[in-house]
Amino acid sequence: MKQSRKYNVKKLKIMILTVKDVDYLGDYTLLCTFNDGVTKKVDLQPLLKYPAFAELKDKKKFVQFGLDQTIFWYNGADIAPEYLYDNGVMA
Repeated sequence: MKQSRKYNVKKLKIMILTVKDVDYLGDYTLLCTFNDGVTKKVDLQPLLKYPAFAELKDKKKFVQFGLDQTIFWYNGADIAPEYLYDNGVMA
């Protein structure tokens, strides 16, 4: 017989993942610190094959990123924090 689980909804917390800090490490690699305290090194070179990121192959443009809960660029490209988290390596 399958046992039913009961959850206390009042205690259940949902955290929306955001990037709190970012540093450029060279090439196409960023150091991202997330709101859960984890810091990961993320290589974004694989994304440069997609049209939204193609012009960022120019490193002078790549380094002109901004931070507003995630990383974005002047051309409108941005990256979901979940992608950064899942594809980064612990720093």
